[in-house]
Amino acid sequence: MSYAALQGYWWIIVSILASVLVFLMFVQGGQTLLKQIAKTDKERSLLINSIGRKWDLTFTTLVTFGGAFFASFPLFYSTSFGGAYWVWVLILFSFIIQAVSYEYRTKANNFLGTKTYDVFLLINGVLATILIGIAVGTFFTGSEFSVVKMNITNASDPVISRWQTATHGLEAAFNITNLALGLAIFFLARVLAMLYFINNIDNEKIVKRSAKQLKLCSIAFLVFFLLFVGLLLTKEGFAVNPDTKEVFMEPYKYVHNLLEMPVVFILFLIGVVGVLFGIFLGAFKISGKGIWYAGIGTIITVFSLLMLAGFNHTAFYPSTFDLQSSLTIHNASSSKYTLTAMSWVSLLVPFVIAYIWYTWKSMSKRKVSEEDIENDTMAY
Repeated sequence: MSYAALQGYWWIIVSILASVLVFLMFVQGGQTLLKQIAKTDKERSLLINSIGRKWDLTFTTLVTFGGAFFASFPLFYSTSFGGAYWVWVLILFSFIIQAVSYEYRTKANNFLGTKTYDVFLLINGVLATILIGIAVGTFFTGSEFSVVKMNITNASDPVISRWQTATHGLEAAFNITNLALGLAIFFLARVLAMLYFINNIDNEKIVKRSAKQLKLCSIAFLVFFLLFVGLLLTKEGFAVNPDTKEVFMEPYKYVHNLLEMPVVFILFLIGVVGVLFGIFLGAFKISGKGIWYAGIGTIITVFSLLMLAGFNHTAFYPSTFDLQSSLTIHNASSSKYTLTAMSWVSLLVPFVIAYIWYTWKSMSKRKVSEEDIENDTMAY
């Protein structure tokens, strides 16, 4: 494979991992629904144990996504994680308290109390979904940073990337496009969680409440998702001249990307229809199959959005401080040797996906019931 093909290949791999991560964040969505869906402690335990059996898949995917991004596009990693560190610190902190909560929530001599850990789960459910959405939103709206690669030769100050704001990433939350995407992912995670409860829990009351709440959350999701798409398609985008590599602002750049990449356009439409059909099955048919249509639709939709950000001569991590510091899949990637070596490792990805699928299937052979929890010494 050529160097350019390897760079495109790894953007696709990273995008797939990010898409799967967004789907698996139904766990976070479920953690925000404990009060609305459950009315008793037993019902709350049902919800916790239903999503608790999948929380480690989300965490593992997050770590894999971060590792793949670091290895394939290290300049993005150093720029974003080193500059916008408050956003990433809050995200990682929320995942840490989530792991602690599942581990100690019902353990004997728990001095913090079950309710405290439930609050931790709520914090993770809100922060992780909204902040990850905001962080991804900067792929389209940009951030204030500068990149000077020659600084690596300066022994006294070998810093390549510099963040230009004192808030170090938190300023992204005040951008309407970023916030719209963050809230869209938050409500999408709740929608997917309720579809998952309908599929996975053997309790008529919880299923009915989930279907009822699903209609309300779906409206909120659609409002923020359509707001994000509308803002995205009407804004200027960060285009790259293929000959000079100069970054410039292009009106309706992401509309042009959709039209010039028809496969991505078709994938986007298929993904959106899949999500809507899954919502319809869950909310109006109370069918357990809704999670699969909406889940696959989520993966395809997020994947297509990331294709818009990285391909067709587009800067995937633009700088609003200095346009020429913007990162593309070509100037931010690892060396050809590194990408080639990693490509051999990536051949194991199908086996990892197969393992996740087998694990999921094994844990979901039967719906979770109150009897399961009462007889399970490892219950959360």
